[in-house]
Amino acid sequence: METFFSFLERRVDDCSSLLCVGLDPHIPDLKEPTAASALDFCLTLVKQTAPYAAAFKPNAAFFEIFGAEGWTVLKQVIEAVSDESKRLGSLVPVILDAKRGDIASTADAYAQSAFENLGAHCITLNPYLGKDSIDPFIKDHEKGVFLLCKTSNPGSGDLQDLKIMKEERGKTDDLLSSSIFLYEHVAKLAQTWNTKNNIGLVVGATHIDALKRVRAAAPDLWFLSPGVGAQGGELEAAMKAGLRKDGKGMLIPISRGISRASNPAKAAAEFRDEIINIKMGMKK
Repeated sequence: METFFSFLERRVDDCSSLLCVGLDPHIPDLKEPTAASALDFCLTLVKQTAPYAAAFKPNAAFFEIFGAEGWTVLKQVIEAVSDESKRLGSLVPVILDAKRGDIASTADAYAQSAFENLGAHCITLNPYLGKDSIDPFIKDHEKGVFLLCKTSNPGSGDLQDLKIMKEERGKTDDLLSSSIFLYEHVAKLAQTWNTKNNIGLVVGATHIDALKRVRAAAPDLWFLSPGVGAQGGELEAAMKAGLRKDGKGMLIPISRGISRASNPAKAAAEFRDEIINIKMGMKK
């Protein structure tokens, strides 16, 4: 049975890459502060970097800022990825970075918008409303989600690092030995929810210890690990902490490090090659 992550793994094999190219049309990076300029910016990136991309990740916020016209541009960008996939003969998945999260009826509308209207293959979600809030997004095994688990921002610890009691509480009076981080609990839940092979986790490359802990809690899941480059995350350390034993299970999103390069195609190729070299070094 085809699932979102079987599509992704096929693409990873086709391009020998774990690189996820971020499509974030920051207004200062555009020729003009218009939706049309944002479209040109993204189409150029898609065309130049598609051979090296395991996936593309447009951030909804940078399109929504242009209102209805921006939403139209976002759809056009996703269609352009589809066209490029056909040219390459390999499906390049689109992960809509929207961080949705709401009650089931609203979630169903969000899911229809992302998957049916826009044509995205996957979406980032906030899981803190519980499983019924993500069910509308995962009912089709060919559509995927990445659940926010341990995010890359400095303030993530305000909530995600809270200690909670394990289910086997009561066996000891020692709080430290009978508790886990909230993000670890999210990872364990996601592992049990992943019955259709279409749930992954967002785990920032800026938190190496958390990457190790989440990989231990969810050994099978794919991670989307932002934070390399502009946010200070170190690629090799993150990969060593987060990769599965099969050398997969981790997407590395890069946005500004590619889009602001003088030659985005060359920058994407270099990131892809660096990822390959690190994986080869880990096998020695």
